[in-house]
Amino acid sequence: MQPESLDLGHLALFVGMRVNDLVLEEIHAAGFTGLRQAHGFVFQHLLGGARSISELAALLEVTQQAASKTIAELEKLGYVEETRSEDARVRRVRLSSRGQAAVDKSRAARAGLEERLRRDHGSRAVEEARKLLASALDSLGGTQAVRARKVRSPR
Repeated sequence: MQPESLDLGHLALFVGMRVNDLVLEEIHAAGFTGLRQAHGFVFQHLLGGARSISELAALLEVTQQAASKTIAELEKLGYVEETRSEDARVRRVRLSSRGQAAVDKSRAARAGLEERLRRDHGSRAVEEARKLLASALDSLGGTQAVRARKVRSPR
């Protein structure tokens, strides 16, 4: 099968998946081991500051048990840490300095890949592709979910 024969949705999905794979390879090589793509959805919700496990579960649309399990994994790896809560019954977590460094490395890796695409295909083509995909997202009703950071993790 030739990629040009794929519908736009699948082609965009496969490009995004490949970018994610390359970013993970780069951050793992930089020492940020143990991270998976699904962890990025947790990180997105912690970028604005600490959250409770209940808040994370609701934002991620998973059970509190599933959120707790993921947070425990990320804590063990050193990417999140517990922080003080006004209510001792509520467990709050935030990105650790290692977690923020992983975010920074991920952003740098994505910027590097975009620069590679600009070199390979030209800045104009990359900008036209970005505009097309953003417009398609909007026309299909997905823009608000992206703005609100409510894009669900693939299950």
